Amino acid sequence: MTFDPGRLDALLAARTPTVACDDPGSGCTIWLKLEYQLPSGSTKDRLAAHVLARAVAAGRVHEGTTVVEASSGSTSIAFAMACAALGVRFVAVLPEGVSNERLLIIRRYGGDWALVPAEGGMPGAIAETERLAADDPDVFLPRQFTNPDNAAAHELRTGPELLEALDQAGAQLDGFVAAVGTAGTLMGVGRAIRRARPSAVVARVVVAGETLDAEQGGPACLGIPGVLDCLSGLLDEAELGGHPALAVPRSEAMDAARELARRGFPVGPSSGLNLAGARALARELGPGHHIATVACDRMERYFSTDLFDDLR
Repeated sequence: MTFDPGRLDALLAARTPTVACDDPGSGCTIWLKLEYQLPSGSTKDRLAAHVLARAVAAGRVHEGTTVVEASSGSTSIAFAMACAALGVRFVAVLPEGVSNERLLIIRRYGGDWALVPAEGGMPGAIAETERLAADDPDVFLPRQFTNPDNAAAHELRTGPELLEALDQAGAQLDGFVAAVGTAGTLMGVGRAIRRARPSAVVARVVVAGETLDAEQGGPACLGIPGVLDCLSGLLDEAELGGHPALAVPRSEAMDAARELARRGFPVGPSSGLNLAGARALARELGPGHHIATVACDRMERYFSTDLFDDLR
C-alpha cells in the first residue's frame, strides 16, 4: 500500500448530475441530485475525500495511520474506498445487523470491520472507536457526527453544484429537503442555498412516529438505514430558517425508493425518504415551485434488506 495524497484529487473533483422530475400531485418540479453516481456509490464520498484531504494537510493522517470510523454503512464504504486510494488502513465499526453487502464491499476495498452489539446502536459503535483511538496514537477518527468538515464538504461542492444545475436550467430553487444522518448534507447544502437564495425553505425529513429519544438509552434509529435522530452534533435547524421537520411514514419512503428504481434511479431507502419529504414540502408550497433533494446511495447495498421484500 503506497501512501499518495494526490490520489484524493479525483475524488474531490467528482461531480454528479441533477435531474428534474415532474410531481403531478403538487404541480411542482422535484430536482434530484444523483449522488449515488459518486465513485463508491453514495454522497458520503464527499465527506470522506474532504475530511481525509484536510487531515493529510494538517499532518493528522500520514503513512502508517489507521482511519477508524463508526458508521451504519455508506460512510464506512466511502472511507474504505478513499483510504484505499490514499494508501492507509481503514477499520469500520458497525452495529450488528447491518446488511452483509456492506461488509463485503468494505472488505473488497481492503478495509476491515468490527461489530458491536446491536442494542448499543451507533452510540456503542462511536464509543468503540474512541476506545480504539485511546489505545493507538496512529488512529485517526473522522468523527462524522461532529466534524464540521463534514458539512463543509457539501457547502463547498454539493450545494454549489445543485444551484449551478438549476441556474443552467433557468429555474430558481424554492426549497431543499434532506434526511439527517450526520446532518452534513442538510447543513452544508442548506448553507449554500440560503446564501444564494435567502427565501428558499430548507427542511429536514423524518420518519413519522418512529423517533426515539437517545437520552432514554435507545439506539435512535428511525427505521431507515443511515438515518439517525439525536446523534448529530452538526444539526442546527434554526440556522437554516427553523422550518419544522417534515414527517413521512416509513411505508411511503420505501414505496418512493422502489418507485425511483422503476424510473431508472437505483437508490436505497434514504433516497425514498428524501423524495417523499420533497413532495411533502412541494404540497406545502403549492404549484409551480422547484424543490430539490439528494438521491443518496445505490440500491446494491440493500439487496438483503426489506427494500426488496416485495420481490421475494
